Amino acid sequence: MKEKFKEYADRQVLVNDLAERIGRLLKQGVKENGRASFAVSGGSTPVDLFERLSILDIPWLNVVVTLVDERWVEPTASDSNENLVRTHLLKNRAVAAVFVGMKKSAKTAREGERECKMSLEKISLPFDVLILGLGSDGHTASLFPYATRLDEATDLNSGRICMGIMPLTAPHERMTLTLPAILDAKQIFLHIVGQEKKKVFQAAQADGPSKKMPIRFILREQKSPVDVYWAP
Repeated sequence: MKEKFKEYADRQVLVNDLAERIGRLLKQGVKENGRASFAVSGGSTPVDLFERLSILDIPWLNVVVTLVDERWVEPTASDSNENLVRTHLLKNRAVAAVFVGMKKSAKTAREGERECKMSLEKISLPFDVLILGLGSDGHTASLFPYATRLDEATDLNSGRICMGIMPLTAPHERMTLTLPAILDAKQIFLHIVGQEKKKVFQAAQADGPSKKMPIRFILREQKSPVDVYWAP
């Protein structure tokens, strides 16, 4: 199943199109199952998308929003993905959505795995929509190159939905969805902007170890459709 690369000349047009596409999928999920689930990533790239989604006429009351990954920091911290989502997505019409965060009271992400797993399992799985980002090092979610426990987090037979992980090249311990949980999503979007990220994506399409550029785990092990949305 080859990923579809959708190129836009303008970032706002991309945001509008992607938001409408996500809205249709969430509405479909609610219509078919009474509830839809939506897993989102952090970073600066999705901010405009979140703002656009927040005003769309989606049955948000029946949508559960969660995270693809999270830094093990307080939810009020400036670098918390939960804080980002609450600030830019869970407002306007989308304030009605149910939010399930990853950060728990445990001291470490590894110690918080069981509690996080129990929270995520209350969501309607598999995810109807899941959005990924892409780092300049080829990481996605918190699957960083050669990270501690990367082998466990990308084991398709682990039966695990989330895992504590420590990047070698980025601050903070993280909680991340595992590769099987990501690949189980009904629709995956990779949202990237800028020429540099396009080069990273193209490099990931070339031969080489997935551990070096973990986005390759997604591109090479596709179980669900992966649509790439890019604008300069």
